[in-house]
Amino acid sequence: MVLNYIWIAFFVMAAVCAVIRCAGGDTYVFSEIINSTFDNSKTAFDISLGLTGVLSLWMGVMRVGEKGGVVDKLSKVLSPVFTRLFPDIPKGHPATGHIFMNIAANMLGLDNAATPLGLKAMESMQQLNTEGNERLAAENGWSEQQKAKANTIATNPMIMFLVLNTSGLTIIPVSIMVYRAQMGAAQPTDIFVPILLATLAATLAGIVAVSLYQRINLLQPVLLATLGGLCTLVAGVVWAFSKMDKDMTDMVSGMVANVTLFAIILCFILCAAVRKVNVYEAFVEGAKDGFSTAVRVIPYLVAILVAIGVFRASGGMDLLIGGINMCVESAGMNADFVPALPTALMKPLSGSGARGMMVDTMQTFGADSFAGRLSCIFQGSTDTTFYILAVYFGSVGIRDTRHAVTCGLIADAAGIAAAVAIAYLFFG
Repeated sequence: MVLNYIWIAFFVMAAVCAVIRCAGGDTYVFSEIINSTFDNSKTAFDISLGLTGVLSLWMGVMRVGEKGGVVDKLSKVLSPVFTRLFPDIPKGHPATGHIFMNIAANMLGLDNAATPLGLKAMESMQQLNTEGNERLAAENGWSEQQKAKANTIATNPMIMFLVLNTSGLTIIPVSIMVYRAQMGAAQPTDIFVPILLATLAATLAGIVAVSLYQRINLLQPVLLATLGGLCTLVAGVVWAFSKMDKDMTDMVSGMVANVTLFAIILCFILCAAVRKVNVYEAFVEGAKDGFSTAVRVIPYLVAILVAIGVFRASGGMDLLIGGINMCVESAGMNADFVPALPTALMKPLSGSGARGMMVDTMQTFGADSFAGRLSCIFQGSTDTTFYILAVYFGSVGIRDTRHAVTCGLIADAAGIAAAVAIAYLFFG
């Protein structure tokens, strides 16, 4: 619903800007707008067509990892941490396993597996919520109406789970690297390490925000060790790259990204082979999903790129960016990050909208420009907060989201701020 209003707004604002330009004597503005619709439709189709092969490759690799038990092993490794982040879930309850699997699938970029696992986790947590409310109703003499209302209020575990999802912690940002390759980036993987650092910052901010609201003790040894380790990792990487010049940063970042990705692929294949999985058939099975995913994205990409193209051709985008740029410069700040901001502003509202903004930024300024790279880091630093909240809470009838939106937006803000700082460190 939000994206519907945003899409309409692009055309309405474009019309207003075009009329103003036309009144000022620019009689070619409507011709530019119509030409942009054809050009961006073709661009969207070309990108989607180019996605097919690479997306099929990575979906096939991911399926091999799934069949090889990598997701299951990762969930076991994370178990000591997540049991302390979800203290209201009884030990051994099925919801715990679903949460672990969803988070692990998200970290590995297994979107197709992550969503159904996430919905199953919400269903399990809602079952706990309903059972708890049944007990409270019996003890306090609640009416059926009071009991029904209580079942629509988000629980603490639900909120922590949702914020972990909205913070977008992903180890392998496959789709972003694919888009960069399609847009002609010299080194499509050069944003791998920056995205990892930015999404870690968003995740840590989300965990701290929810923990403060829910009074979860983060000073427990296991949590301290985990969060401290993540902070140390981020600080260490930032320190190491701050000592390098730009050429060295590009070389090391690309090498680390490529070695890590190849090591993950090899790990997936070897784990599957050890479990006697037919690796080839598992790969083909996953690759089929990649093909269908690439086809499904075409209409969405056409819709959002055409809307953005119309808004840009009308001069509306220049006015927006120019206004923000003027405010930033008047404050004495470096404004190189401003052209990439539309991606960051769109991301909490719509994944496809933010993806369109990212592609548009790379198309306008170049895939290897500072703005083009930063837009990719924005895209990978967080997830679509409002979409995730709507889908997951809506699936179990939750209406009162309590502090979920606030904590989700705090994680988004941390991810955006970290993305800007990291982009200046790596590419500034």
